[in-house]
Amino acid sequence: MSRHNPLILDFDGSIGALPGATTMALSDWQEAIRFGCTLHTFNRLRRHLDARAPADYGTVLMGSGDYHHLTWPLVERQRARGPFQLVVFDNHPDNMRFPWGIHCGSWVRKVAMLPYVTHVHVVGITSGDIGAKHAWENYLRPLRAGKLSYWCMDVDVSWAKRWGIAAAFHRFDDPDALTAAFIAQLQGAPQPTYLSIDKDAFSVATARTNWDQGLIEERHAMAIIEALHGRIIASDINGEVSAYAYTTWWKRLLSGMDGQEPVPQSELDAWQAQQRALNTRLLKAIATSSV
Repeated sequence: MSRHNPLILDFDGSIGALPGATTMALSDWQEAIRFGCTLHTFNRLRRHLDARAPADYGTVLMGSGDYHHLTWPLVERQRARGPFQLVVFDNHPDNMRFPWGIHCGSWVRKVAMLPYVTHVHVVGITSGDIGAKHAWENYLRPLRAGKLSYWCMDVDVSWAKRWGIAAAFHRFDDPDALTAAFIAQLQGAPQPTYLSIDKDAFSVATARTNWDQGLIEERHAMAIIEALHGRIIASDINGEVSAYAYTTWWKRLLSGMDGQEPVPQSELDAWQAQQRALNTRLLKAIATSSV
């Protein structure tokens, strides 16, 4: 199997067929893992993946953004290739407190503090999760340690200066300015890179997701991927649209509090078609820029 052949972690059936891809059927894990879980449950899945995943694969597609915490073990699989940085497209910091284990909004802290990860750049945040009202929910240790940076728009982050962590925040008025500055950062400090794409960082016109969305357009993403030419050591993509009703009460509660709206069944096919076409273009660009 070529290292450029995708690996599909098929929890929710949202990704569809991809030429040359290897698919791992994981629907039995959907309720247990989706959105969040205890570390005990997460480690059971980790062992399951370690035992069955191919040793050699390209970009990993994991379905909904509700599975973004799977990036953590995928990054750990690359430890022998360290040191390297992470570039994460996301409309949220994914560095929020979650005391009951791990969830799709808390994994960045785990990855940022790995010794072989030099830095994590979360690019495209417009979420109020990094505003003053939610400041206490952000894990501050990786921000203070200089291991994590937020690249953001449309949110007031002036509180960070008062807390002594302003250097970790890069705020811009529009995605053109953000993209230009971030590309300059990449060119000024070239490093091997793990790339993780949650498509909720993208505008609704670029890809519809079931999370609140950002402003990044496809051309911005492609420009950043091109700037990483020859440096992408591994990658993953999530943010697919899938309809799912939790049976676990606290997942129903927390996902509702996070503003996740049910996907209209009448629109699901069109949204997934848009997503799948974008995936094809992203995979081609990533393969071109990979080591």
